[in-house]
Amino acid sequence: MSPGSKKLFNIILLGVSFMFIFTAFQTCGNIAQTVITNLNSTDFHGSGYTSMSIIYGVFSASNLLSPSVVAIVGPQLSMVVSGVFYSLYIAVFIQPTTWAFYTASVFIGIAAAVLWTAQGNCLTVNSDENTIGRNSGVFWALLQSSLFFGNLYIYFAWQGKTHISESDRRTVFIALTVISLVGTVLFFLIRKQEDTKAPGEEDSANEILGDSSSAQTKMTRAVAAFKKSIKLSFTKEILLLSVTTAYTGLALTFFSGVYGTCIGAVNRFGSEEKSLIGLSGIFIGVGEILGGGIFGLLSKNNHFGRNPIVMLGIIVHFIAFYLIFFNTPNDAPIAPMEGTDDIAYMIPSKEVAILCSFLLGLGDSCFNTQLLSILGFLYAEDSAPAFAIFKFVQSICAAVAYFYSNYFLLQWQLLIMVIVGFFGTIAFFTVEWEAAAALAARGSDYSSI
Repeated sequence: MSPGSKKLFNIILLGVSFMFIFTAFQTCGNIAQTVITNLNSTDFHGSGYTSMSIIYGVFSASNLLSPSVVAIVGPQLSMVVSGVFYSLYIAVFIQPTTWAFYTASVFIGIAAAVLWTAQGNCLTVNSDENTIGRNSGVFWALLQSSLFFGNLYIYFAWQGKTHISESDRRTVFIALTVISLVGTVLFFLIRKQEDTKAPGEEDSANEILGDSSSAQTKMTRAVAAFKKSIKLSFTKEILLLSVTTAYTGLALTFFSGVYGTCIGAVNRFGSEEKSLIGLSGIFIGVGEILGGGIFGLLSKNNHFGRNPIVMLGIIVHFIAFYLIFFNTPNDAPIAPMEGTDDIAYMIPSKEVAILCSFLLGLGDSCFNTQLLSILGFLYAEDSAPAFAIFKFVQSICAAVAYFYSNYFLLQWQLLIMVIVGFFGTIAFFTVEWEAAAALAARGSDYSSI
């Protein structure tokens, strides 16, 4: 197998592994609040929103140290161990207790930081300037396929149900736990890249993948990775991209947790309100996969850079927010177990609700594929620290959003995303223009994302 084919194989395998793990986790996140609402009449008194807030809060703090962990353990083993913790979190729902639920939330927050830092490192090591756009798109499309499969099952399994029984819950979460473990095992198949650098040429991404077993050498790498993370955090490019990343964190919270809960709370959808949560997740996934495929796989034919794709993303999201505002009752995010009989500015339409799910997924893929691409492009030699900062900002904003989702009406949640999204788009444009100008000054062709 040629080096190029080997790298593409690794990217595909990385995407498939994440697809299995996040088929389980994203489906879990999408239905968690609905399932928990049906449990709160028992001895269990947890909150899905609070759990997700804990996860992303710990996630954000852990990103400060995750490059050091990846430097010591290596990206492959880091992803394997992290995958095990994802599986344990999902398994808690089989027989949930409040203390185990929140304890698992803390551990998965730590595991998530390590997992995504290792993923960014693996993506960059298996890419170069000409393939980073394609590989980002391939990975993103495979990852977001997870939204399709898990939610398809939820749609058919919960069709016609207004209450989720204990048997329904156990069946779903046993299946999701097994699926997560399959993805974890697949990480073992990722092949290590050979060092193709010229003698004396350094690459921090390859250093992290080094073979040295010396504890002192590994500790030196860990300290160096931590220092690079701190240093990169205060660069102009990272500070600007952090505004864009903050928006993706807010959007992630909304489409992965809040919007499904809103749909499941609208009583005017009748007996289909619970199964529509699964259908919503499917169409979010369709939007994500379509965006990843178009903007990643066809990146070679894009001669205009990343900005038009990000512009498309914010326009699509603004259209979705407008329709959601008109279609969904304002109290839907915080409605009780009985749901809400209120209406917004139109009679709630299932078709409009599902269309908005597709638009949320498509817009999100526009932002994330381009953020992955520009980070891999700008920080090819500092991939682990750069991706750790990316996930730090994204996750802390997701944590904040999950926290206020317990209290804020729908209109205020949408308004926050509109404001942050507007400034995030401008910030991304600024970094992209400066990157293009720098390449033009060197006489390079900036025609590939």
